[in-house]
Amino acid sequence: MADGFLMMDLLRSFYWFDEALQSGLKSHGWPDVSRGQSLVLVNIMLGVRRASQLARNLGISRQAMSKTLVEMEERGLIVLKPDPMDRRAQIVAFSPESETLRDDAQAILRELEGHIGRRFGKQRIARMREILREDWGAIPDLSSVNRD
Repeated sequence: MADGFLMMDLLRSFYWFDEALQSGLKSHGWPDVSRGQSLVLVNIMLGVRRASQLARNLGISRQAMSKTLVEMEERGLIVLKPDPMDRRAQIVAFSPESETLRDDAQAILRELEGHIGRRFGKQRIARMREILREDWGAIPDLSSVNRD
């Protein structure tokens, strides 16, 4: 395994993006956010509004998501409202005070994408997006994988 695992390459690239986003937000005067909180913010920017869907997207329990959202609401980053379609669910949105945070985060993410486009070439980035957006299919049954 001289080249390592693709999973680690993807994770390292993700960490680069998240650390650059957090650094950019800090340079714009925003308070520190955890990696989990930055993922919540990006999901909200993309239109994910239900706590249960945020939990699924982040691969955490609903209880852990609820704790994260309460912390974020206490910090004034988000607001939680009852879902008019399902009173058991909550709708998550940027707080009026943090709408500028959303705008800054979007601008930072666009700049980061522009940066890697200039560094690696727009065609390569477009190809990478195409591959990552493909349906990778169902999780395979790996019970017969040889442990050797």
